[in-house]
Amino acid sequence: MKKVLIVTGGSRGIGAATAKLAATQGYAVCVNYLRNQQAADAVVAEIQALGGTAIAMQADLSVEAQVLALFHRVDLELGPVTALVNNAGILEKQSSLLDMDQSRLQRVFAANVMGPMLCAREAVKRMSVKFGGTGGAIVNVSSVASLLGAPGEYIDYAASKGALDSFTIGLSKEVADQGIRVNSVRPGFIYTDIHASGGEPRRVDRIKDAIPMKRGGQPEEVAQAILWLLSDQASYATGTFIDLAGGR
Repeated sequence: MKKVLIVTGGSRGIGAATAKLAATQGYAVCVNYLRNQQAADAVVAEIQALGGTAIAMQADLSVEAQVLALFHRVDLELGPVTALVNNAGILEKQSSLLDMDQSRLQRVFAANVMGPMLCAREAVKRMSVKFGGTGGAIVNVSSVASLLGAPGEYIDYAASKGALDSFTIGLSKEVADQGIRVNSVRPGFIYTDIHASGGEPRRVDRIKDAIPMKRGGQPEEVAQAILWLLSDQASYATGTFIDLAGGR
């Protein structure tokens, strides 16, 4: 069976590491990105240079029409998706709830909750044995913020990841008898560009001494867990969460 993977937010950080590792394991990969085409093309070029198959496609996943276009192109160019990694997500400048307006909340929840739900819906349509598919696996990239709350920094981001956790549990049960497994990883303090979006590029270095392992994590460490959850080695795992936060 041909293995076809969509990695949302695949141009950088955890998404890029996941796309590259997946390609070495035989997946044809669609690298979705929002703005940085150059970075996405670089991931695709690296995969192709090693003999893998990959395409890059821009899509704002909070817009339903763009989600539909993404999956349609993958159908045409790679084949029906058999694996989905819902990695795309945003956070905004560190602040308390008192300084968050409605537009910020809508942006965060649209990207971090609505996008993954729309992508999962389209993936299920293609994977489900009920609709003629051959099964598949979905991994949602959450955050330990959903457990810790991120007070004074990203309480909206944490709440959106809490919603994603609930969605993971519910969908895993909804499609368990349709040949689809739905799991999640919850990264903690990983060296990625997302911290710069929050206004503190060196956030991991600031807090690493408070982490039991006394260090931040690398995107490749998260990618390894994601690929295990996608693989047949995790064939009896669904509704499962792997926390990758150095002991938090």
